Amino acid sequence: MISNTCRYGIRAVIYIASQPKPETNTGLKKIAKDLNIPNPFLAKILQQLARHKILYSTKGPHGGFSMLKDPRQISLLDIIEIIDGKDFFENCIIHNEKCQYFDKKKIPCPLHEDYDELRLGLVKLFTNETIYNLAKKAGDRGKIII
Repeated sequence: MISNTCRYGIRAVIYIASQPKPETNTGLKKIAKDLNIPNPFLAKILQQLARHKILYSTKGPHGGFSMLKDPRQISLLDIIEIIDGKDFFENCIIHNEKCQYFDKKKIPCPLHEDYDELRLGLVKLFTNETIYNLAKKAGDRGKIII
């Protein structure tokens, strides 16, 4: 459904948002260690999120990542679209092209009606679920780390 890269990005943003002071830097090494994500791989993911104004990145000995955007204003869909793009939500499940839902000239595939209902449900879930809510639900960071 969503890539491991995207899962790592979501976990890392929840982790940063759940820090006692999410506006202060959390070091990349600490995030990578606590979430058990390879450091260079996580760095690329977090830089991508910083380029899209979700996180703030600071270089140097006291550098790291902090929340640039209010976690209440960041939906799961925002993170997914930045990292994985919209293909999962727009492409047909059978054909490797835009679904009939997005291009009315196309003939729907045999799974269209069933999948369309699921797709719309996922879009609704990912749109309504914010990083803030997830950080709150996770409570202690142990639920994010696992």
